[in-house]
Amino acid sequence: MTGIRLGERLLYAGSGTPALFGALAAKVGLTGRAAAVGYDKAEVETLNAAGTNAGVLVEVTRMSPGAFPFEAESFDLVVVDATSGRIDEIDKWLGDAGRVLRLGGRLIVAERTVRGGLLGGLLKSGGSRKADAALRIVEARGLRPARIIADRDGWRFTEGLKR
Repeated sequence: MTGIRLGERLLYAGSGTPALFGALAAKVGLTGRAAAVGYDKAEVETLNAAGTNAGVLVEVTRMSPGAFPFEAESFDLVVVDATSGRIDEIDKWLGDAGRVLRLGGRLIVAERTVRGGLLGGLLKSGGSRKADAALRIVEARGLRPARIIADRDGWRFTEGLKR
């Protein structure tokens, strides 16, 4: 679904689903780059372990949400893992995603929807479920076209393209 290929450059923000990071890192292989950022020491260790379990080399950085510590246009795919519940911090990652994406690169927001979606709170919706909340947030960041690429089994994946 992500379309990530051998040799491409991946940035993963958050650690709500470390197995997803490991699986995506395995796709880029040794000829690509798999980087991640975590909020604290435990998350960095969890993301490193996911890379190890997948049998790939990863670079994981600990940092507060905000501007990524990477040069502009460094990645083909940025995945923001919105499953941790840290809504305000997730919004900060989204704010810098467009800068680190190359032209033609993609942003994917991975979100759990069992409890109404985590990003709905960003729209001050009073907790009501907004199926397209992440879609509007991605579009507001200038990543268009944007679309929901999957919404099933309690997961929603929203994609935006840097043009």
